[in-house]
Amino acid sequence: MSAAVDGPEPDDRPPIRVVLVDDQALVRAGFRMVLDYSGDMTVVGEAGDGAEALRLLRTVDTDIVVMDVRMPVLDGVEATRRICAAGPTPRVLVLTTFDTEADAFAALQAGASGFLLKNVPPEELLAAIRVIASGDSVVAPRITRRLLDRFAGQLVATGPATPAVAGLTDREREVLLLIGQGLSNAEIAGRLTVAEATVKTHVGRILAKLGLRDRVQAVVLAYETGLIRPGTAG
Repeated sequence: MSAAVDGPEPDDRPPIRVVLVDDQALVRAGFRMVLDYSGDMTVVGEAGDGAEALRLLRTVDTDIVVMDVRMPVLDGVEATRRICAAGPTPRVLVLTTFDTEADAFAALQAGASGFLLKNVPPEELLAAIRVIASGDSVVAPRITRRLLDRFAGQLVATGPATPAVAGLTDREREVLLLIGQGLSNAEIAGRLTVAEATVKTHVGRILAKLGLRDRVQAVVLAYETGLIRPGTAG
């Protein structure tokens, strides 16, 4: 006789390893409770500021860092910049109580793979962590484009002749341009009259050639290289 099983089916995949960074211990405790209950995530460490997080990340294997923006000692934007500059992992999900475009823009430019408000429902937080862990981002492309249109004057233009971009094929440059305009894979496929799987292949090659983590970073690069000009996308 088979036993009844409560909860999700067993999963052989290792849990997503998460580090929580927030200067409020109660906030970290709440996040830990949500993540530990998820069944596919484990909190491997906590830090109360960005500097402490950087030290911690040198000692633990981590997939995702859930990062507050405004903290003492070292803020979340600068900590994100240093984490992302060190390598492709861990990836950073920025959470903040402040619904400001400036915070979102700074976090994305620093290399964050997502930006959410702390008051999102628990299931949205878990979904965002899973999406980022899978290699995608959790900021809708058109939101990213709106942010960049507003703040693009702060970007350091490297020019369209950047060697990495120059190494793309004509079709890959075309796809990068459409990514920068905020189109989804399905929309790009329709625009180019190709299969969506073909677009996914192009996107994967673009990210690999340019050393980018996700589509958000591709949009930023499209602005930095002059492929997209503020107010002209869309």
